[in-house]
Amino acid sequence: MDYQAALAYISSFGRFGSRPGLERMNWLLERLGHPDKSLRFIHIGGTNGKGSTSALVYNILRAAGYRVGMFTSPYLESFTNRIGVQGEDIKVEHLVALVKRLRPLFDEINQTALGPITQFEVTTTLALVYYQQLELDFVVWEVGLGGRLDATNVVKPIVSVITNIGRDHTEVLGETITAIASEKAGIIKPKVPLITAVQDAEAWQVIAAHAAALEAPVYLLGVDFSYRRNSFTLQGQSFDYRDSQVEWRDLRLHLLGEHQCKNAATALAVTSELRKQGFNIDENACRRGLEATRWLGRLEIMCDDPLVIVDGAHNPHGTRVLQQALQEYFPGRPITMVLGILRDKERQEMLAHLLPLASRVIFAAPSYGRAIDPALLLKDAAAYKIPASTAATVAEAIDAALAGVAPNEVVLVAGSLYTVAEARERLKEVCK
Repeated sequence: MDYQAALAYISSFGRFGSRPGLERMNWLLERLGHPDKSLRFIHIGGTNGKGSTSALVYNILRAAGYRVGMFTSPYLESFTNRIGVQGEDIKVEHLVALVKRLRPLFDEINQTALGPITQFEVTTTLALVYYQQLELDFVVWEVGLGGRLDATNVVKPIVSVITNIGRDHTEVLGETITAIASEKAGIIKPKVPLITAVQDAEAWQVIAAHAAALEAPVYLLGVDFSYRRNSFTLQGQSFDYRDSQVEWRDLRLHLLGEHQCKNAATALAVTSELRKQGFNIDENACRRGLEATRWLGRLEIMCDDPLVIVDGAHNPHGTRVLQQALQEYFPGRPITMVLGILRDKERQEMLAHLLPLASRVIFAAPSYGRAIDPALLLKDAAAYKIPASTAATVAEAIDAALAGVAPNEVVLVAGSLYTVAEARERLKEVCK
């Protein structure tokens, strides 16, 4: 088996399981001797921001001298991006060896009444076995979808994190904020501290009730920890941070947008909890970890002239945050948008956030089965009275956007991480 054969095998599993629940993961871990039991997890969930928050925690812990793994999804460049350790992706040969070793087990469970297993369950199991082999100090463990029934929820963390709650994946998680918050709160464990930046009052009530029932201490942004943003440019930003333990000024971030200050504050609250548990994570490590963090596809500048930015905003919560960042960084500047959105997203609300800021828009579908037909988006855009067109591929949309760009104009690519992934490939070719 080579790398392509290993990827083909992983991809052969369906995206969603035949029924909800953790039975398949528990069966696999039982057969493997519970690799999760020997690892310390920081479990990070939420509607948006969990990837950036995971990266911030990961880099701070590494700067403090710990050996750390990070499991995230989806990926932008290579499948191996999902299973990181010490600043590097899992090596191809290690992934192939893991697939060869575990394939008989995956095939076996598929022949039982529990099967079939899903692609995400396969990947999660591969990561757990890999991290056990490395004897890491910590694993930063990002939720895939929801929380309560997500494959990652088979672990018992030492800290849990819920970044925020918004409407997304409603066909799986429920139509209301209360229902979605209840699913996200499923990662809270008995007596395990929870760090959260949730600001929605309805969602907070659900999370607080879950935590109280499980006697889990809760630390809430704006109550138990806080930040104040000081300055921002396209090169980065600075903020102050405060909690019951520390008060630090002029912390620096290369990540853009005020929401990243919020994510960074959440990551720093995690480190304060870890210090309470006896781990050595000083101010210098926190500063160096924050500054070292890069996270692809999140207000990422791909070209300087013309200025091209890609952002993975893929739901209304994300596009609202993106809208705020665009108004803040580019007031009055024309913005050409390349948008590709998936069918299960609330596209009308997403477009309402973005199109009022657009000087023109080009719609394209990423090469993914759930992408919406650009022609439908074109019809939706008619109400906004801006020049709008479609392109056959994301790459062609990028070319069209760059061909017509005006002086001082910004090009933005957004709508889905799948769209951003394809855009980045083309932009790496044309941006020198």
